[in-house]
Amino acid sequence: MNRQRPFFLDLLAIRLPIGGVVSILHRASGAFLALAIPALLYALMLSLRSPQDFARVQAFFGGGLGWLIGLVALWALLHHLFAGLRHLGFDIGYGEEKIRARLTAKLAMAAAIVLVGGFALIGLAKSGGLA
Repeated sequence: MNRQRPFFLDLLAIRLPIGGVVSILHRASGAFLALAIPALLYALMLSLRSPQDFARVQAFFGGGLGWLIGLVALWALLHHLFAGLRHLGFDIGYGEEKIRARLTAKLAMAAAIVLVGGFALIGLAKSGGLA
């Protein structure tokens, strides 16, 4: 057994295909969403408790950090949805060819990014940030 194996694997130097990137981000977005559920449920509970707590939650998510957290959560949800639909397509035999697999990976990535960008622009326009 004289296999040559690397002692140091530089993960930043590895060039994954787009399908691999989408697959890894699908798992990461799912983990993020699962870990974010308690915080989001707590925010929902606070917002329903009293008008003052609703105003606090609204002020947090209307501010810079809360707005950014909301966009990241929205991206995670959309990416997980589109990548999950892509994987379901694989299960029924759609998109297994190399060209179609690359196309669906690019579409899943682009759709999530474009939709989050659109929601961000709508939010900025409503808040007067694009004036």
